[in-house]
Amino acid sequence: MITELHRNPAPAVARTSPPTLTDAVDSLGAASGVANVIMQLSWPEVGWGVRESRVDTGNVYKRPLKRARTTFQYLAVATLGTDEDKRIYREEVTRIHRRVHSTPESRVKYSALDPKLQMWVAACLYIGFEDVFEWLHGPMSDADREAFYASAPTLGTTLQVRPEQWPATRADFDEYWREGMSRIRFDEPVREHLVGLTELRMLPQPATLLFGRAARWVTTGFLHREFRDELGLPWTPRDQRRFEAFLAVTARLNGLLPEPVRTITYRLLLWDLRWRLTTGRPLM
Repeated sequence: MITELHRNPAPAVARTSPPTLTDAVDSLGAASGVANVIMQLSWPEVGWGVRESRVDTGNVYKRPLKRARTTFQYLAVATLGTDEDKRIYREEVTRIHRRVHSTPESRVKYSALDPKLQMWVAACLYIGFEDVFEWLHGPMSDADREAFYASAPTLGTTLQVRPEQWPATRADFDEYWREGMSRIRFDEPVREHLVGLTELRMLPQPATLLFGRAARWVTTGFLHREFRDELGLPWTPRDQRRFEAFLAVTARLNGLLPEPVRTITYRLLLWDLRWRLTTGRPLM
């Protein structure tokens, strides 16, 4: 958790070895996925890029299952994939991102190939993994946090982030993150797009009716306060207490599962990648 307000106040858990990004690979982490997307889209250039994108095959409101598959497949490749997997996916992401850019009519100028925007996206992904790890495995010490961070640059370099862009230390990343949060803004069309995601409006009925309210509550809980406030999502002390209880129960139940079960989603997505390459099917 990135700032003092977000870091878990509980004592760090004693560990026999420093954690790495792969220790946060867990299917249950998908519960925080929409919150992380909101964080990524909090820079106007990124939010408008997604909101205005003319690549319909990646539009979450038109192809929600495909969008979910490609998003989590990217994470599987970046964390568990081989160097060749990363190279292939980077090239495919670049091919799609070439088509995502502003027009003369756009309110904000943007390009999905801009390394600065990609760095922000990657930074949000990193924070998501850090949050998931501490949710499921307990707070990290400063030394563990540094080791965890050192394993994370592939979250960016599998995009268009240059290695030298990635902040050298966790303290450097803190500074980058604080500066990045000063740029968050949700214009109304982007806000509407994102609030719709929290309520599962991209799914056919009756999904929204049955699960939309609960999904919005869970997503709001995973959002860091600055993003939640900027988006205008209400959150009370009672919500926070209930959410902390939810985290404790789910972490305990998740810990009872064997590792192959907890990571099955990521492993299936890697299998799907290689199946697509073997059969000539499109990755995105």
